[in-house]
Amino acid sequence: MAPAPAIEVGGLRKTYGTKKAVDGLDLVVERGEILAVLGPNGAGKTTTVEILEGFRERDAGDVRVLGEDPAHAGRAWRSRLGVVLQSTDDLAEATVGELVRHFARFYPDPRDPEEVIDAVGLREKVNTRTRQLSGGQRRRVDVALGIVGRPELVFLDEPTTGFDPQARRDFWDLITSLRDDGATILLTTHYLEEAEHLADRVVVVSSGTVVAQGSPQDLGGRTARQAVVRWTTADGPREVRTDTPTAVVADLAAQLGEIPGLQVLRPTLEDVYLSLITPAAPAGATHEQPTEAAR
Repeated sequence: MAPAPAIEVGGLRKTYGTKKAVDGLDLVVERGEILAVLGPNGAGKTTTVEILEGFRERDAGDVRVLGEDPAHAGRAWRSRLGVVLQSTDDLAEATVGELVRHFARFYPDPRDPEEVIDAVGLREKVNTRTRQLSGGQRRRVDVALGIVGRPELVFLDEPTTGFDPQARRDFWDLITSLRDDGATILLTTHYLEEAEHLADRVVVVSSGTVVAQGSPQDLGGRTARQAVVRWTTADGPREVRTDTPTAVVADLAAQLGEIPGLQVLRPTLEDVYLSLITPAAPAGATHEQPTEAAR
């Protein structure tokens, strides 16, 4: 039999006064996958993740995380999780090495703290107090503490905030290696490029419920959306929306030879995401990106 999903959520609800933070949300995360959760501020992402982590009580709904209800799970269950919160400011006087080695002792089968320090790129700061670190370096400490316990399931809440581009790329390699080692990862992020690079599947949350899900390539019927072929003529720019851009380009090449100003544009993940969270927005792609065929 196939193993049960790492996370199963049905009809999840959480209300604060008259505000419905989570409104009947359904979610399944399979073991060994990286799932990215996207949504605007106030969509219910953080509340949902905190319920899954056992930090917040739900009002209604069924929740199973690694086979247990987070509301009643014990210490052994918690040792199987890795949690990277949006920000932490505890133990600011401890050095990087002291923190990672200390947290490793909380777990029955931790990763080697020295390997973790190397993996998050903090070897040169191992003897530096955390209060002396930059924001991006402090974020790397948060990540180190979240993965040192060799978790089966890792929650990453905006993990690369404050990272420079190279540090973000290095972190992506680390997350991919965790998945390759068998971990399941639930990632919330505002960086759509990050979701597209890392995620096996993307879930879009709006107004407390899931409005779309799928692979980054297929989300919202992205592959079925028409491409735009643009080129320049003596009379000015021209464009055609089509399901068969290769055929259009071939016809143009047969007529014109060289095609001045040729571009073949398809909707980006950002276009699809924005259309899902703002369905009343005017039609038309504003962030289309050229394919490899563009010139």
